[in-house]
Amino acid sequence: MPYKEEIDINRIPGHIAIIMDGNGRWAKQRGHERSFGHQAGAETVHIIAEEAARLGVKFLTLYTFSTENWNRPANEVSAIMKLLLDSIEEEIFMKNNISFRIIGDMNTLPEDVKISLNNCIERTSGNTGMCMVLALSYSSRWEIIETTKQIAKEVQQGKLSIDQITDECISSHLATYFMPDPDLLIRTGGELRLSNYLLWQSAYSELYFCDTFWPDFREEEFRKAICEYQKRERRFGKTSEQI
Repeated sequence: MPYKEEIDINRIPGHIAIIMDGNGRWAKQRGHERSFGHQAGAETVHIIAEEAARLGVKFLTLYTFSTENWNRPANEVSAIMKLLLDSIEEEIFMKNNISFRIIGDMNTLPEDVKISLNNCIERTSGNTGMCMVLALSYSSRWEIIETTKQIAKEVQQGKLSIDQITDECISSHLATYFMPDPDLLIRTGGELRLSNYLLWQSAYSELYFCDTFWPDFREEEFRKAICEYQKRERRFGKTSEQI
């Protein structure tokens, strides 16, 4: 595990967001249905969550299912929903002191999935280590539209003035209000786009793309991404001399 020794444990990203891409292509390369790739990807979620918690990451946000993914073939959507039910293992959370949250339009999810997810959220709410967040039935455009509606309603009701609409105001109304913006955003699977994921929040995130399909993304690849992050200078619009 060569990258483990290179990590500066004092400079671990506080919030890592991941676009878990490549499950379907991984399965097709092996002659399987796409659902087989999603099953393998769920195992990777457990592995990376445990590694992130061990390293001291505070928030791990995983792009699990987008609002656009509802347009996929019905059998694939059904398989993903069943997988959500089967793969939420509270033992992983409790053993690693991980709390669990969801961002996204939960009203669109099947009732049994909602119940299972809410139970896991409640039972892990007392855990004080890393918070693992699933972006589920989520997209940034959906989120920004909902945020705009909420702010407009508060202005209409006199609870908020137009002059009070600032960066901080918008951030506090987003689905991610309870956590900081991502320090590092990782995308697996070789694609070079953000796919409607945390667009407001990732304005100054460090981006890391790799060709590895998500089912093959393991601890060493995760550490490699963190090592790359630690080599970068985060200026947030300032010059190097101002940092």
